[in-house]
Parts: sequence; C-alpha cells; structure tokens
Amino acid sequence: MKTSELTVPPYRAFRGLTSFLWTEMLVQAHELTAMATSMVVQGVVLVFVWILNPSLLGVAFVGAIVFSMFTMGQRLLNEAAYIRIDHKANDLYLASPLTPEGFFLGMASGILLVYIAPVIVVGILAEFVIHFTVLEALLLFAVSAAVWLSSASIGYTFSTFFRDNRAIWAYATLFFTTFGVVFPVFYPLTYFPANLQPIALLLPPSAATAIMQSALGMIPFVTGRVVMGSLALVAETSALLAFAVYWARRTVREG
Repeated sequence: MKTSELTVPPYRAFRGLTSFLWTEMLVQAHELTAMATSMVVQGVVLVFVWILNPSLLGVAFVGAIVFSMFTMGQRLLNEAAYIRIDHKANDLYLASPLTPEGFFLGMASGILLVYIAPVIVVGILAEFVIHFTVLEALLLFAVSAAVWLSSASIGYTFSTFFRDNRAIWAYATLFFTTFGVVFPVFYPLTYFPANLQPIALLLPPSAATAIMQSALGMIPFVTGRVVMGSLALVAETSALLAFAVYWARRTVREG
C-alpha cells in the first residue's frame, strides 16, 4: 500500500457538514440584534398592507415567509465572505479532511436553524389569516425550502467574488431586495406587468409566491403559469445547488 493511501483519507462528500452546522448555530445564536431585526422589512410591509388594503394581507403573509427564506442567502453571503477573507478558511480546507461542500451546506443549515424561529412565528400568524389545509401548508414548506436552497447557493457563490467585506453590504442588499421586493413577492403576480410576468416566474422567490397564490386562490389558477413556475423553481434550485457545490470545490482547490 502506498504511503499516500495511509495518510490521505478517502474523499467523502459533505464531510464536516454537521460540525459546521453546529458551529454556525453557536455563532449566530449570539447575534440577538440581527435576529430581532431580521423581520423588519416583512413586518413593515405587513403593517402597511393591513392598514391600506387588508384584502391582500394573506398575499403579504405568504410573501413575508418566502422573502424571509430568500434573505437567508444574504446572511450566508456575508458570513461566508467574512470567514474566507478574515479567517483564511481556504487554507484550513486544504490542510484538513473537511469538504468545502460540507462547509457550504453546514453553514447554510446553521443559519437557517437559528433564523427560522421568527419565520415560524410569521407562519403561525399567517394561519389565522389564510387557514391553510395540510396540503397547502406542505406546499408552502416545499417552495420555501426550494427558495432557501437556491438563495443559499447564490449567496455562497457570490461570497467568493469579493475581496473586501465592505463591498459586500451594498451589493448584497441591492440584489436580494431587488429580487425579493420589486418582483411580485409581497403582492399578487397579476399586479405585475403582463409582458414581464414570465420573467417573474423564472425567479425563485416570485415563482414560489405565484405557485402559492394560485394554490390558495389568491390569483386565478392558470395551469401554464403554475407549471412554468414549478419547473423553473425545481430546475433552478437543482442547478444552483450543483453549481455551488462545484464552485466550492474549485475555489478551495485554487486556494
């Protein structure tokens, strides 16, 4: 047997995921201010909708849940870039048996588990307004999970492009706010310009809310629209996750 076979452990995908998950949970659990402010945008929107047009409160609640899952990608972007830039994590990867995809998904999952609490509170409040059936609740869980996974993949990939933490804040906020607020997430898809609705259906957050709005009867159920949004959400989530894993491995190898 060769020496290298004795000293180098076999590659196992996602090694270290659990370790990174618990480490990130411990780190994020101390960020009480960040946790408290994570729902500010959603809360403001819900209050304004409740005052100005209560009939759209159900739509706004669905949007608040999906938007919350989407913005977790922004938190991963900031956290991954901070650890890479300030702590030189790539050097650690190259000298350890932990895998970069384990780091990516472990960190994303740790952030999710800490910040999911206020999302659950919003979900409970939404139940009093919308009265979900079991299938509707499961559908909301599924599309929200897809949005989170696609967002986390985008956030991690983008984090590797920055060399200065200060540059991240403006770009991250602009990106996630544009695709989570400007497009129809907090308001019905039918309010969006008709010629631009196909574009909205190709974006994970607005595709997810369009699916839920259709399923809940908030907008007319159009089969083609639902199929397009569903296929886009599944395909893009799968592609973004696969690319994020590939990119994590590549950037580590490049050091």
